[in-house]
Amino acid sequence: MALPVTSPIEPMLAKSAATVPTGGYLYEPKWDGFRCLVFRDGDDIELGSRGGKPLTRYFPELVASLAEALPPRCVLDGEIVVVQGSRLDFDRLSDRIHPAASRIRLLAAETPATFVAFDLLAAGDEDLTGRPLAERHEALTRLFAPHPHVRVSRATEDVELARTWFETFEGAGLDGVVAKPLADPYRPGERAMVKIKHERTADVVVAGYRLHKSGPVVGSLMLGLYLEDGVLNYVGGASAFTMARRAALVDELVPLVADEGQEHPWVGEDDGAHRRPGTLNRWNAAKDRSFVALRPERVCEVRYDQLQADRFRHNARFVRWRPDREPASCGYDQLDVPAAYDLADVLGPEGSA
Repeated sequence: MALPVTSPIEPMLAKSAATVPTGGYLYEPKWDGFRCLVFRDGDDIELGSRGGKPLTRYFPELVASLAEALPPRCVLDGEIVVVQGSRLDFDRLSDRIHPAASRIRLLAAETPATFVAFDLLAAGDEDLTGRPLAERHEALTRLFAPHPHVRVSRATEDVELARTWFETFEGAGLDGVVAKPLADPYRPGERAMVKIKHERTADVVVAGYRLHKSGPVVGSLMLGLYLEDGVLNYVGGASAFTMARRAALVDELVPLVADEGQEHPWVGEDDGAHRRPGTLNRWNAAKDRSFVALRPERVCEVRYDQLQADRFRHNARFVRWRPDREPASCGYDQLDVPAAYDLADVLGPEGSA
């Protein structure tokens, strides 16, 4: 490709904040998908992940959509998402990272992906990365005609509207708001944007842990919540610990380690009806998914940002132990469920900004 901005290039990143900042920002919904840079030079279209890995083979239908919607030569920054009903569906999106081409073709037909563009890095022979965001965004809104699977993200300079989006758009599967300085150039690899994400707390059962890659210390606590049928469902992990705390946790959890052959909700034959740990990692098949099983007798409080189906979307953060809570009382009924919101109202009309 002979573009003015070439692959690989690191996307501009965001740092976290507790509240929506004010003063000279463009605000956008925070899309819950795969960050993606699109490079088009004539008939050649390449999709690159945030880490520089190629995504093109996993989304053949999106390549076709981009070929229909975009001008012959451009570079865009955005997000790949999958829409199911009135929400984003990250699980269906993750299913697309599959080694079998036949499986990819099937899913491309059943759950086609959409690209949501939010920045324009190059158009024709012009490198736009040095221009202010305000100019890049204006050029992006005029770049392509309406298309059902290639969209421009909604955006506003109105901080009050951004705060409304933060409160309401979560019901459509989005996970916050991003604020971008209007006067800034595109800064690859720098945390020049601000992300504001939802954060909640929950009391969960600790029923295992995985070892850290550096040695015999705790890598992550494994968390569960009880379903109405009384089965402990695996909901994710908590892993943000110092090395000293990881070592101390190993000793602290020794009394809870399940004996060999002891009954455990996540060990033994899988009934296929509940979420359990130990499955292969689709991003790294060689990664060790084994764990140390603990008797499900201890409860801790964690902070989490979003529930995806019946699990935490991202790793939770350990807050404290809760010796006052009984494990059996830790169910899904304690979780705050956002009010439903139609994703069509977030996306707006096809091709609109």
